[in-house]
Amino acid sequence: MWARFVADQRGGVAPIFALGLIPMIGLAGAAIDYSRATAARTSMQAALDATALMIAKDIQILPSNQVSSRASELFNASFERTDVQSLQVTANVSSGSAGTTISANAGGSVGTTFMHLLGRTSVDISASASVVTANDGLGCVLSLSPHASGAATAQGTTSVKLNGCSLYDNSDNATALTVGGSATLTADFVGVVGGVASTSGITATNGIRTRISPVVDPYADVMMPAYGACDEHNYTARNTVTINPGVYCGGISVNANAVLTLNPGLYVIDGGGFTVNGGATVTGSGVTLAFTSSSQKDWPTVTINGNATVNLTPMTYGPTKGIVIYGDRNMPVGTSFKFNGGANQYFAGAIYVPSGAINFAGGADTATTCTQVIGDTVTFVGNSNLAIDCSKYNTRPFSTKTMRVSS
Repeated sequence: MWARFVADQRGGVAPIFALGLIPMIGLAGAAIDYSRATAARTSMQAALDATALMIAKDIQILPSNQVSSRASELFNASFERTDVQSLQVTANVSSGSAGTTISANAGGSVGTTFMHLLGRTSVDISASASVVTANDGLGCVLSLSPHASGAATAQGTTSVKLNGCSLYDNSDNATALTVGGSATLTADFVGVVGGVASTSGITATNGIRTRISPVVDPYADVMMPAYGACDEHNYTARNTVTINPGVYCGGISVNANAVLTLNPGLYVIDGGGFTVNGGATVTGSGVTLAFTSSSQKDWPTVTINGNATVNLTPMTYGPTKGIVIYGDRNMPVGTSFKFNGGANQYFAGAIYVPSGAINFAGGADTATTCTQVIGDTVTFVGNSNLAIDCSKYNTRPFSTKTMRVSS
C-alpha cells in the first residue's frame, strides 16, 4: 500500500500548488503594501515642499532655534496621511554669498498588511526639500541696520536712478525705507525686510517687496587690512601733487582747486578723515581707501563737498579687492561718511562702510557703470545715478530676489 501511494502521481499538483502559493501571495501583498507606501511618500513630498516655501517666506521673523518646530507645525497642518507612523520633521537654514538655503526633511513609516505575514511590519518612507533664495547679483544699494527707521532714505528733491540694479534694506522697521518730499527712486527691484513709508515716489521694474529675508552682507568676511607705522601726519594737498600708498595718520585733506592723484595701492586713513573741498580734484586707479583708528578713538570720517571732482576705481587684488572705500567694522555705528560731490563724483566698485551713516549724492554722469553703496544706513541727499556693470572690478554680487525649489 505504501509503495502504491508513493508511486501514485494523480494528486501531486495540489501540494506543489500550495507550496508555490505562499511566495505568490507574498509578492502580490508586497506590491499592495509598497503602493500604499509610495502614495504616502508622494503626499509627504508635496507637504514638505509647501512647508519649505512657507519657511522661506517667514525666515526673517523666525529665530533659528524655532525653524524646526515651525516646520513641524506647517507640515502637520497640510499632511493628511494618518497611516504614517513615527513622523519626524526637521528644518535648518544656512546662508552664504549666493543666497539663503532652507533645507527640510521628513520621515516616518507605513504599517504593512500582507507583508506582515512574512515578518515585515512596516515600510520606511522619507522626503527632503530645499528652497534657495538665490542671488541674481543685481544689488547696488544695501543698508545693513537691522532696526533703524529710514535705514535707506531719499529726501528733498533727490532723484535716485539705479540703472538695472536693485536696492535692499535689512531693517525690520515699519518705515525702514523712506522716500519723502518730491524725491524719486527708480530701480530694477526694491526689497525691504520691514516696511516702506510710502511707495508713491518709487518706480521698480520688477516690483517692491516687503518682509523679505535679510540680504547677506557680501563683504562680511573682509577685515581691516594689516598696516604699519605712520607714513604721513595730517597730510594736506594744496596744489597739484601725486602721493603713494601708505598710512596717513590724522587723515588727508584736499584744498579747494588742488589736484590730488593717488598711485595704485592701499591707503590707510588712521584717524582724522578724508576731506575734499569744493573745486578740488581727486583721481586714482586701482586704489582702496581704508578708514580705521589704531587708538580706537578719533575715528575718521569722509567729507566730499559739492563741486569736488572725484574719480576713483578699486584695487582688483588682495583682501579688499573690489572695494574702493572700506570702513573698519569696529568704528561706532553712525560714523559720518558724506559723499556729496554730485555729478562730478564717481566711485567705481564698492563703498563699504558697514557701521557708517552714508550720505550720498553722486555718480549722476551717464558714464557711471559700477557703484555699490553699502552702509549701516544710506541716505541719498542729491541726484544720484548708480549702475552695476562691475565685472572688471571684482566686486561681490548680492541680492535675495528669486527662489528655487528642489526635492
